[in-house]
Amino acid sequence: MTPPESILIVGASAAGLGTAEALRRQGYTGRLTLLDAEPHLPYDRPPLSKQVLAGAWEPARAQLRTQEQLDALGAAFVRGEPATALDARERAVTTASGRVVRADAVVIATGLVPCRLPGQDGLAGVHVLRGLDDSLALRLGLTAARRLVVVGEGVLGAEIAATARSMGLDVTLVGMGRAILADQLGDVIAGHLARTHEERGVRLRLGVTVEALTGAAGRVRGVRLATGETLDADAVVAAIGSRPATGWLAGSGLRLGDGVECDARCRAADGVYAVGDVASFHHEVMGRRLRLENRTNATEQAQVVAANLLGADRPYTPIPYFWTDQYDVKIQAHGLPSQEAVASVTDGDPEQHRFAAVYREEGRVTGVLGWNMAKQARVLRQQHLTPA
Repeated sequence: MTPPESILIVGASAAGLGTAEALRRQGYTGRLTLLDAEPHLPYDRPPLSKQVLAGAWEPARAQLRTQEQLDALGAAFVRGEPATALDARERAVTTASGRVVRADAVVIATGLVPCRLPGQDGLAGVHVLRGLDDSLALRLGLTAARRLVVVGEGVLGAEIAATARSMGLDVTLVGMGRAILADQLGDVIAGHLARTHEERGVRLRLGVTVEALTGAAGRVRGVRLATGETLDADAVVAAIGSRPATGWLAGSGLRLGDGVECDARCRAADGVYAVGDVASFHHEVMGRRLRLENRTNATEQAQVVAANLLGADRPYTPIPYFWTDQYDVKIQAHGLPSQEAVASVTDGDPEQHRFAAVYREEGRVTGVLGWNMAKQARVLRQQHLTPA
């Protein structure tokens, strides 16, 4: 297979930039263009809910590369130009300004779009957190607020609650689940995390739904729950999940389900690939379709996409992984732990806030976890989860 003479990458965050860098490392010398809706230099997203939000980092510290490093890629960067359409057959992308960018191959790396609460767009003080501008706006809002309600008990909601509590705010976390991160960690481990938040002063309202936001003079004043209780708030964060940013791909000819549907090589169509949060790929070892939302996946998948663009025939078969930092707790999870699995502590002691656990379903290990025990989690991963 002859490498394409030109490659267009739509999205220049971790997955898109990682693909460009992997292409150059693997010897690609053709024309490379990165098209991105963001006006900023490429930046990392995990710090946005922690260090940047807390004010511990200036925004520039979250940048993935300096301008000099980006220049050394020998790529054309088109910033602040959202993609609005793709003709997969012609490999042509139309942008919001009407520009049409063509290439021999296209890589889709447009990531996610945050979900929003009904009625939030008409109220000041209600935030989402996906991009750098969101983080800075939320930080500004928190510095002027006393009471914060976070809606959503997933990773992002829990991290924002932890950061805001460390900033001294009165924080209430609302979610439909039985415990924080119950879907990802299972009820037992999630229960430990819930207690960690409660010990730090976060009030939990779990197993309930939000009925409406309340406001006055165009500004949010509270969150009304389906139970009838209203939580007073100076600021609200909607951390109720995200959806793949595929709206611009309607009519492209690609299959769009939970993301851009790809084969095991991350190929969505002839000459069209997807990478990162937006990519739904077939995992040959697990025999199922996956879409992974984490920083590690963006980096690892970019290596495979780059190799396949240059003629390799490599399936992408990662061991899923995610991590989260909340207060002084660092959690690393490998594999696919879930609510259905039974978690058994193998090392350490939960009461000492340092332990490792193995998840099993029907006698088969499906995941491992380290709670302030990253090294042992990696050992358990090697013992139980190395792909055949």
